[in-house]
Parts: sequence; structure tokens; C-alpha cells
Amino acid sequence: MRIKNLNLKNFRNYLEEDFSFSDGLNVLFGKNAQGKTNCAEAVFYLCTGVSPRARREKQLIRDGAEFAEISTVAEGRYGEVNLYAKIMDNGREVRVNGNKISKNADLLGNIFAVFFSPHELRLIQDGPDERRRFLNVSISQLSKPYYTALMRYNKILEQRNNLLKNRDISLIYDTLPVWDEQLCKYASTIARKRAEFIESLAPLAKSTHAFLTDNKEELCVYPEKKYKGDELELAKRLFSELEANYERDIRLGYTASGPHRDDIGIDINGLDAKIFASQGQTRTAALSIKLAEVEIFKEISGEYPVLILDDVMSELDLPRRKKLVERTQGLQTILTCTHAERVLYGKEVNKIKIEGGKIKR
Repeated sequence: MRIKNLNLKNFRNYLEEDFSFSDGLNVLFGKNAQGKTNCAEAVFYLCTGVSPRARREKQLIRDGAEFAEISTVAEGRYGEVNLYAKIMDNGREVRVNGNKISKNADLLGNIFAVFFSPHELRLIQDGPDERRRFLNVSISQLSKPYYTALMRYNKILEQRNNLLKNRDISLIYDTLPVWDEQLCKYASTIARKRAEFIESLAPLAKSTHAFLTDNKEELCVYPEKKYKGDELELAKRLFSELEANYERDIRLGYTASGPHRDDIGIDINGLDAKIFASQGQTRTAALSIKLAEVEIFKEISGEYPVLILDDVMSELDLPRRKKLVERTQGLQTILTCTHAERVLYGKEVNKIKIEGGKIKR
């Protein structure tokens, strides 16, 4: 899977620019705040429909402009695909091969992408929300049923939480079982898919981390809550768990159990990485997990995703930079950095210099 080109119009600091990418390593380099990360962000947005940085889509529109446009031509094992997105203050328009789509689920799976930046350290350092977000973005690209279940689960969860704030206790007790039956149907799909993903991720992350650290450290990734059984069994178990905690949830005013509260455990040499890992260990562990994610995409889809590495070189020592470059062989990589790294010298690299939102030709 590879992206052939990318056109940006009024996106972030770009007025209008066209990028051409090679099959292997593509290096966007230049001084800070010139637009390298903005280009990487645009690629990921077209792959997933979400920005890895912006909370609101209108932040993607160039100052003074009414809209932003992004388009790309990509190629995978099933042929060529054209993706287009127009982002406006009041919404967006997305097209796949010229056909307008209304659901983000129809965008997912056309181009797979894995994104890593220094902000991904939040995957380890921050709370469970970040680790669930990682699972959701990754699994949703690979499984439309997961994405659909996640969207419906969140809507029902919101309605259940609103009900728990009602002052009519008898109404709450009468209505909760109705909501819970629907909630657990989707919760079981989410729990099973996550369990399968983490089971595949763990050994890949462990071996990648050992490679990057010369076998000096051992990384262990595991679910803090294990779900066993098929979806029907999971739904029944989750329903019983919710039913047993009605009083607690009513007292709290929200649903305190379920997949929306789950977390991933991450240990380095047997110690909790969230508490004991140094900055360097945290960075290497997060990168190992992301590179393991790349391999999962290959295993499930049959082809590698586009790997986007934003400002990762400056945070690694030279030996790990070399190992990272070695690890990216055989897949299309878009890498941003402030200057052409010496570990890239002598290699076939498509170098693109960025200055002020423009390609310096």
C-alpha cells in the first residue's frame, strides 16, 4: 500500500501544494514550524478521517480561508483509490473514487496508516483514555464492525449516563435493563476485538523492543482486564456486571464499568512503565508498540500500511535511529525531521524540503 501523491489547498499553513511520494522512504525536512507535520497530518486524516492533533476540524483550515481541501491517489493490492476531503466551518465533504460518503466507516480501510510523533508518548504516560484511543483508531481501520459497534456503544452509553442522573429512581431501575441489553451487545464486540488485537500486538511489541534495545530491555503489553468466551458469553457476563452495580452507578451518576473504562498494562523489565520508565525508555516503548501495529496491519490485510514518523529522529540516539531506518525497509514511510539525517546518507530516499508551507524546489 502506498500513497502516490498528495494535494493540499488551504490546509493549515499551505496555500496550495502538490507532493509526490516514492514507494520507500520519503523525508520531509526543514526548519521548525514550516509545515512538515501538517503534511504528515493530512495523510493520516485522509486514511482515518481524524486528525492526530486537532480537537476541532476547523483548526485544519488555513487562516483567512473558508475551507480546506485534501486529496490523494493511493495504490494497494486491489488497485488505485482516490480520496478527497473538503473541510468547512460547518462540516466536511468526503469522497472515495468520486463518490460522496456520509459515514466515516466508508473511508476506513481504503488506505491503512500508522502515525507516530513525540506526542505518542501519551500512550504510556497519560491515562487510560489515550490507550483506548490507540486501540480504537487502529482496530477501526481493520474492522468496520468494530467501528460501528464503538459508535453505537458510545451513543447508548451516553443515554444510559443521562438516565442515571434522573431523580426518578423507579424509572431508572425499570429502564436500565433495556439499555443494558443493547449496550452489552456492542460491548461484547468491542471487548473481543480488543482482546484479539492485544494478543497479536504483545509478542510483536516485545520482539521489536528487544531489537531496538539490543535485548537489554523486555517490554510486556497486556490487557488489565481479560475477557474470555464468545460474544454471547461476554454480553451475558457484562450484563450481569452492570446489573450488580446499579446502586453504585446511580450514586455516581455515570456507568463505572465496561469497555469504556478498560486499560492496557505496559511493563518494562517487570516494572510499570507509566510509573518507572525514563523518558528514553518511554519513547522506545511507544515506538515499539507503533512498529508492532505496522506488522499487525500486514498480517491482517496482507499489505503494509503507510508509516508516518513525525519528528522521531531528534529524540533517538544514533544507534536507535539506524535500527529504526532498518526496520522501515520494505514499506512506504513518510518521515519528518529538521535536517537530512546522516543515517539516511547513501540510501534511496525521496527528500522534500519544506519552507513556509511550500516545497523548496
